[in-house]
Amino acid sequence: MDPLIMVDHFIMTEPTFGTHPHAGLSAVTVMFQDSEGAFRNRDSLGNDVDLAPGDLYCFKAARGAVHNEEPRPGARTHALQVFVGLPAEKRYDAPAAFHIRAEDIPLLPGERSTARLVLGDSNGVRGPAVPDVLLTLLDIDIQAGGRFLHQGAGDQHAWILSITGAPTVTWNRSSTVLPSGSAIAFGGAADITMSADHAAHVVLFRGKPLRDAFIQRGPFAMGSEAEIDAVEAAYRAGRLGSID
Repeated sequence: MDPLIMVDHFIMTEPTFGTHPHAGLSAVTVMFQDSEGAFRNRDSLGNDVDLAPGDLYCFKAARGAVHNEEPRPGARTHALQVFVGLPAEKRYDAPAAFHIRAEDIPLLPGERSTARLVLGDSNGVRGPAVPDVLLTLLDIDIQAGGRFLHQGAGDQHAWILSITGAPTVTWNRSSTVLPSGSAIAFGGAADITMSADHAAHVVLFRGKPLRDAFIQRGPFAMGSEAEIDAVEAAYRAGRLGSID
């Protein structure tokens, strides 16, 4: 999955995460378009943003910051929370964050399919970029009998998740069906095709592998246990900031 550390696919209708710290990674929230209402996103950098359906929020925690996300009353949030690794030399940067609105995300047409280019590059089109990591994110809707071809760099890793339906993923000389809720990771493919006999929703991540060793402990990803211990101590002492 490198440069990805973790992907959490969720539907949330009430506060669930609570206020929590992050360090050594970027926490990326990808809102799907079938979400309803707003997803409030706050952090210790002073940001207080309502994410709308289709939006993205990138929270580069780096040396440590505090975060909270929760649906507004009556909202139904369908989204991904993705932990993206940072290069070892960037883990102690100052925290930063940015918000991409759904209306600013390019749309790529396919054969009876459409892909939102949430991040990165695909088929010669460039979308927004996350800091410090070469990462592409496509949010793809395929109609019955449809097909979408993604062309990118063959030296990157790919990680693909089936949200609904059972799309067929084809790369190089390999092909597999991804039932809803399943994922696959591979490298060494320039062209990746996703097709479906019936309607499907699939997400594709593609990134340059960092190949940096890390240890994950909950919301932290650092180079050693001692570094994570130090970040946890800083959080308990209030040195990562606060939201309230």
